[in-house]
Amino acid sequence: MTDYSVFPSDSDAYDISTVDLDDDRYEVKQSAIRNKYAVRDAAGEVVLRGKQKLFKLKEEFPFVTGDGDDAFSVKAGGIMDVAGNYAITDAGTGEEVVVLDEDYSLFVENWTIRDPETGEALATIRSKNKLMSALRHLVSVANFVPNKYEIFDADGGHVGDIEGKVSLRDAYTVTIDDASDVPKEAVIAAACILDALENK
Repeated sequence: MTDYSVFPSDSDAYDISTVDLDDDRYEVKQSAIRNKYAVRDAAGEVVLRGKQKLFKLKEEFPFVTGDGDDAFSVKAGGIMDVAGNYAITDAGTGEEVVVLDEDYSLFVENWTIRDPETGEALATIRSKNKLMSALRHLVSVANFVPNKYEIFDADGGHVGDIEGKVSLRDAYTVTIDDASDVPKEAVIAAACILDALENK
């Protein structure tokens, strides 16, 4: 009898060579410096740090491991993107792993994680509260209310959540219930990116 567990899952094709995210729960917290983030695993250890590069024509978010080694970068595909594509590039291989595609709407915040070559949807991240999404774009005070997102696989099945917390600094808990078909690194990066972009 063949043991299929030894074969890589579909999401393995989108792994990043420099990091190994095995936990089902991660904490993403903004530092005192705007758009600078730390990602901690279930044990409280820092596994990733990311920050937005300032004064760039194209928005760029480089990430390093907890040890300070280059992990990956997230870079906008267009100049001064408010809505658009953001490519995640593996620092170890120099290859694009996935693309984060924001579907800009006044009433809902939707992100799609796609294959960089085929454009195939691998996962989506959607705001749970359409009213709060709309208010965030219209009233700046609404940014102080934590937002909540739901993560779906390519078939529309629920696989996790991104839950905002009431805090002086933006903080999110990223929970992956079933990561078999969803690239975790891309979801973690998206949690940082959507916080930085949606709260402009």
